[in-house]
Amino acid sequence: MPADVTGPVTGAGQSSADRPAPALTRATGLDAEVFGAKHWGREPLLVRRADTHGFRDLLDLDGVDELLSRRGLRTPFLRLARNGAVVDSSSFTGPGGVGAEIGDQVRDDKVAGLFAEGTTVVLQALHRLWPPVIDFATRLGAELGHPVQANAYVTPRASRGFSAHYDVHDVFVLQLAGRKHWTVHAPVHTDPLRDQPWNDHARAVAARARDDAPAIDTVLEPGDVLYLPRGWLHAATALGETSAHLTVGVHVVTRFALVEALTALVGDDPELRASLPLGLDLADPDMLDPHLDDVRAALHAAIDRVPAEAVARRVRRHVWTGGRPEPVRPVAAAAFAEGLAEGDTVRLRVGLHHRLTRNGTTVVLELPDRRIELPAATADAVRALLGGDALVVGGLPGMDGPDQIVLVRRLLREAVLVPADPA
Repeated sequence: MPADVTGPVTGAGQSSADRPAPALTRATGLDAEVFGAKHWGREPLLVRRADTHGFRDLLDLDGVDELLSRRGLRTPFLRLARNGAVVDSSSFTGPGGVGAEIGDQVRDDKVAGLFAEGTTVVLQALHRLWPPVIDFATRLGAELGHPVQANAYVTPRASRGFSAHYDVHDVFVLQLAGRKHWTVHAPVHTDPLRDQPWNDHARAVAARARDDAPAIDTVLEPGDVLYLPRGWLHAATALGETSAHLTVGVHVVTRFALVEALTALVGDDPELRASLPLGLDLADPDMLDPHLDDVRAALHAAIDRVPAEAVARRVRRHVWTGGRPEPVRPVAAAAFAEGLAEGDTVRLRVGLHHRLTRNGTTVVLELPDRRIELPAATADAVRALLGGDALVVGGLPGMDGPDQIVLVRRLLREAVLVPADPA
């Protein structure tokens, strides 16, 4: 059946006047339509003073020190790099001490010594660790429709963390502190897939960075932003003082993902599962050729029979589980659901992927990890709740007040909804 509602929602459940500016607009100064048409997956974008406060609300150097010294980090949430190579984690981790039966907790004293010697600090997966970055990455991922991660790179003065390389995902570089000199070169391998890392083309990368004029040669200062599509070569060096930037990586879903889904789905075709003849020399192109023609024809026919719904269902498994929606406060959420009353205000979790369909006497809410079946009488109310705006319990369409409390309480306990204005 056709979907009634598909998500995720990108807003935060406030009125349009109170809702924060889109994360993409904050980073680029452009709306999604303009950015998508001119830059997304095509060419870099350099934005001066995209944020006049230097993104200090996301992370500053004091926050870096707090993460390194007081948050009990373990590997792989911290990585160190020196002269373009990753430092062995045993040189900066150790036992957690009494009451913590772990052996890989970050030692701030060791990190301090290595940093003073010119080692770059990489704080990984900040979209799971640091609240302001969690919120920013959640909104950006919802707006882009592709999974997002965030790492911070803190480089001592006049040091280079990594040599010229490319990433297999798009990146937004947000300069947080200090100044950093960036050189960007055109790709040697356009639109690389996840299993096509830069070291597969190391010689070509080194030659391009050494011999060709850069497409961008610039110094980023706090508040500046650089967007790089996957495959674009880049290297950066701190200038004169400690430099920090946040790299937001976008794990783009490519057309090849549809190819992989199609080839997986045609495995149900008996013609394509049939055995090849006895005695066939697979190394002989002449012997293989007629069978290959038969397989091509059968494959083409099988692909034509695959419905878009099946492809969408398979692809969304990756997209829906590639990122995390807005965090839930378990204790506060339980108390709110228990005391729920008419007049309370709720909203959909930001970034929660979902799909609502009708199925006879029920409506089915599909989530990344489960399906929730609800009575058909709740359809209008559920559709309204999935719209993204903050709504008042008691004012939902198509249901009486007491029934609304039952519905909303269940969706709160399923972590579909959250309080619109948590205390």
